[in-house]
Amino acid sequence: MRYRKRFGQNFLTDDLVIAKILSSVGLDERDSVIEIGPGSGAITSGLYDVAKEDYRAIEIDRDLIKVLQAKYPNLKLINEDVLQVDFDELLRDKSHFRILGNLPYNITTPILFKLIGLGDRFKIRDLHFMVQKEMADRLTATPSTKSWGRLSVLIQIHFDIESLFDVAPSSFSPEPKVWSSFVKLVPKENCLDQDKMELLDQVLKTAFSGRRKTIRNSLKSFDIDWQEIEVDTTRRADDLGIQDYLRVLDSVGGT
Repeated sequence: MRYRKRFGQNFLTDDLVIAKILSSVGLDERDSVIEIGPGSGAITSGLYDVAKEDYRAIEIDRDLIKVLQAKYPNLKLINEDVLQVDFDELLRDKSHFRILGNLPYNITTPILFKLIGLGDRFKIRDLHFMVQKEMADRLTATPSTKSWGRLSVLIQIHFDIESLFDVAPSSFSPEPKVWSSFVKLVPKENCLDQDKMELLDQVLKTAFSGRRKTIRNSLKSFDIDWQEIEVDTTRRADDLGIQDYLRVLDSVGGT
């Protein structure tokens, strides 16, 4: 299969890994599905056979669209950059969606940020993604660890996350230089609205840009009543947990 480097394509070819993915996702025929980046259809076949009534796939590569159309004539294909897809329109009037895919390594973070909040507006059961292992470590990280950072906080506020299993480079063609991980994300209820999300992102960018500073010094440009919110100001950004940052957000946001 010819691949395009600019699309960050690494096609899954390992039948054992594919079977493990299908078992982990556990689709039901009543599920509505969106697959991001199906590529040549490595996992599409097993999933589409179960949930063919409402299965949609988003693929940017026109050549692969032709391959998928030939394999699955009734598959609903969206030939578009996933970052440009209007998910609000795509999910409207749908009662029970599941989202999955082998995400291009070079745009995993913006894809995740785009999907934040969907679970609060729509009935999304879960999301399953193949990502770089380093990305999975960041998504599932805990405070005071090397991988803990802005992404960890933002994603964990909105999702319960589990890294299901790791995948070797040899399972892909072409082989990536790093290991991958298959992760599961379940949307939480009562997520932050867009305004608070953007404000928190500003706080986190500022906090983690000064990792060696105490949190009080890192965030001195923000008007925060540290005594009121009861956050230990001698700690650093890496040491604060989600509830700490939510208390900081409440103080900055004036709520």
